[in-house]
Amino acid sequence: MSGHRLPRGPHTLTVAYTGGEERRGPVTMGQANMIRCMLRDEPEHINIHDVWPVPEGTRTESVIDALRALAVRHEALRTTFPHAPGVAPSEQVVAPEGTFTVTVLDLDELPGGVVETGGAEESDGAGTAPEAAGEAASASAAATTAESGDPLDPGGPGGPGGPAARVESLARQARAERFHLDRDFPLRISVVTLAGAPVYVAMAASHAVTDVGALAVLKEEWLSLLAGETLPPLDSLTPLDLAAQEAAPAGLRKSEASLRYWERIIRSGPQAMFAEPGAEGTEVRVPQLTLRSRRAARALARVAERTGGLPSTVLLTAWCALVAHRTAQPACVAAVPTSNRYHARLTRSVNTLSQDALLSLDVQVPTFDALLKKSWGGALDAYRHSQFDAVRLWEMIGRATFERGSQFARDVVFNDVSTLPSTVAQVAPARPAEETVGPELELSWGPEQVLPTRVLTFVHATEPLIHLALWADPALFGRSEAKGFLTGLVRLLEAAAADDVPLSSLTEVTGVRPVERGPRWCRVDGSWTSPPLVAEALSGALGGLPVHVTVEASYAYLPAERALTAFIAAGDTPLTPAEAHAALMDALPGRPGVLAPRRYVIVQDPPAEADRSSAWLRQEILREGTGRDRRM
Repeated sequence: MSGHRLPRGPHTLTVAYTGGEERRGPVTMGQANMIRCMLRDEPEHINIHDVWPVPEGTRTESVIDALRALAVRHEALRTTFPHAPGVAPSEQVVAPEGTFTVTVLDLDELPGGVVETGGAEESDGAGTAPEAAGEAASASAAATTAESGDPLDPGGPGGPGGPAARVESLARQARAERFHLDRDFPLRISVVTLAGAPVYVAMAASHAVTDVGALAVLKEEWLSLLAGETLPPLDSLTPLDLAAQEAAPAGLRKSEASLRYWERIIRSGPQAMFAEPGAEGTEVRVPQLTLRSRRAARALARVAERTGGLPSTVLLTAWCALVAHRTAQPACVAAVPTSNRYHARLTRSVNTLSQDALLSLDVQVPTFDALLKKSWGGALDAYRHSQFDAVRLWEMIGRATFERGSQFARDVVFNDVSTLPSTVAQVAPARPAEETVGPELELSWGPEQVLPTRVLTFVHATEPLIHLALWADPALFGRSEAKGFLTGLVRLLEAAAADDVPLSSLTEVTGVRPVERGPRWCRVDGSWTSPPLVAEALSGALGGLPVHVTVEASYAYLPAERALTAFIAAGDTPLTPAEAHAALMDALPGRPGVLAPRRYVIVQDPPAEADRSSAWLRQEILREGTGRDRRM
């Protein structure tokens, strides 16, 4: 590309590459998992993005030459997934050569000078809005709806924060278009130049071949190439190499063990952490709240020193303790996404390795230190069981929840990416050292995002300050409650830094109060549920038939357990327990407070005292059963 001047203004370049090896084989478990999500979810919810700062003095030709070199070096960037329409791909093909496009956007000026990744944030705490907020890592799970208009127009509607912040918005907007798995290059690249000189590379990436860790590796190698360095030979597993390992007997045994681990939690843990009044719907528009705090980082370091725990485990423990306290649950069940980069040959693999680890942490212990000891083993157990066949996993979840009569809600997510290399532009102008370490405690609001979770937390850094972002369902957390939750987290760390904290004192220590569900709620089969809500949902699912739901001892299952029984006045409707159960299960999504009855009792007509269980018991029973193909 050298030897000629690139044209000014927005234009697209086609870049050819050659020199790789042609290969084909099955997809990996991680690829199958992400492809399933890509085919099901909106693209802005599953694609990821990043912004790379271009070193001063770099030519646009050099930027593109380095990108070409990465395409030749990494098989994942030359991979497509052929498949028939309507069928999920099961094979990947690595091409020896091909092309990709780069859009060049040339500006005369770029005021502001700082990329505010994750969108500009409104500061309402002490200090100023965060510099280089670092939210590109969170983009893999928390998408912001793309703004309309020209994101680089200083006066346009591309979002607040100035043109520099809109460079990150440009990358985020590129996520809104689906990647065609059978033919598209997996990076959608734009080079932003200032008066002809490149300043940023903004990209959206297909999650079928990359995750946050992979983008971090690509960024590091790209910068090394721009610096004129020679990259070392690859010794990481390629996607095809990993697929072969997973298909080996040891890999299959590991996947089976993961499925058994997940099934135990799905069948026994709370069906939803936030089963409470106000929790409804499967997707929620949620504002982002960012915490940046030196106080919290100092406290975290002191807790780790006092207890001998790893800072990441200490922070996870504090977060789980506070979530379980707020939800009044005996355990914290949370998705803890992991990059699965624990083995030497996967650490720097350009591949999609992220899969959920499912943590179930019993918080019924007396003190914080006791919980911390359990957290270490619990987290390791969760991470060890985070490689699985995603299709089989969801088949198991569907079968287990139908039999249990619940709807598994992935409504609590904790994603700690603080140990990954930085994947975002840290390009703030030079400042005195005391100004760059961050504020003592700052809370700032960012853009809203539509999420399929109730509470999502991304940890970006734990030193020299704790930098994390929280998205909490506003129906459950008003703005003051959301801020109080993060402030409470800091207070818990500070208290645990001084001494062991009794978990019975969390309200006084943190200021966070447990939810008040009221007398219409009770715990049944390990989950919070509301019998009146169950009756309402079942009646609606059956076209308005009268329904009464009561709680009674579940002698057919566990003598100490209670279970729901539903009485249904079917009239002349030829209803069976199986039909009633199937109808209710179809109505469960988005209703975390509804748990299916263990027994369906069908009678002809409702009693005169329809609100009294004893009156329903005196009715003649037409049919009864579990609705799960087992007779009572």
